[in-house]
Amino acid sequence: MITELNALIDHVESHLTDDLDVSELASALGTTEYHLRRMFSSLAGLPLSEYVRRRRMTVAATDVIEHTGMLDVAVRYGYSSSEAFNRAFRAVHGVSAAHVRQHGGPLRAQPQLRLRLTIEGNTTMHTRLAERPAFRLVGRTARVPLIHDGANPHIQQHIASMPDGEHERLKALSNCEPGGLLQISADVSPDFEEGSELTYMHGVAVENATDAPDDLDMIEVPAGTWVVFRATGPYPAALQESYAASATDWFPSNPWRLREGPSIVAVVDRAEDFSTATTELWMPIERAASDYVE
Repeated sequence: MITELNALIDHVESHLTDDLDVSELASALGTTEYHLRRMFSSLAGLPLSEYVRRRRMTVAATDVIEHTGMLDVAVRYGYSSSEAFNRAFRAVHGVSAAHVRQHGGPLRAQPQLRLRLTIEGNTTMHTRLAERPAFRLVGRTARVPLIHDGANPHIQQHIASMPDGEHERLKALSNCEPGGLLQISADVSPDFEEGSELTYMHGVAVENATDAPDDLDMIEVPAGTWVVFRATGPYPAALQESYAASATDWFPSNPWRLREGPSIVAVVDRAEDFSTATTELWMPIERAASDYVE
């Protein structure tokens, strides 16, 4: 996977002034755009789209300083107007292109990344693979922003707004694995960008033939393989560490890749004040291709 991601970085570098077709590259590497973007975001610490913008604006700064026509610079780096280019330039460098042209800076350079895998083997990951037939997720959904670290207040507010007795009603509907009340994230951007919107469901898993009550939302989940990461410790820190470790430790060492679909968190056990918990993180996966196309 590290080889795939470094090929992606090289591909970005060779397409700083033209269209970037991540889907075509992913196909040539024997993987998917979804998996490539998610793994890049997790390992590089920023979304691919943001990395591309930073690299383009880093290189574009030279053209700006050399007094190339501003519209020509904008078009060269894929912007239809000098105003759109200047917004992107200011977002990266903190000042306008005109200011840099006049004063030569300040500039915030984004170096070209090169990813390397360090295997330490100090931490044992408690995982299992589960084959699941098609099933349904039913519950109450809300659109919320993605927050990487700490509790998500938007999710907390959504849960707090649920009617009295709703948790018990949902628990009674649960009739398949993963069991119990679930925290479900769907429609997540493959770039996994902080602040991007996702669909959060507080709900349960039910067999495919189960009809959901009309007042509940439903997500259809196709049959497939899941990797399940079990974590115990401070909540939600231990769970969030599981997300990170899946990208840094598990996927690089195993012949699987993410497939599109919801990620599911089941709370197996917890302290009364929820300060600590044992959780299972379910992620949909598929076999990675073993042979890459050169």
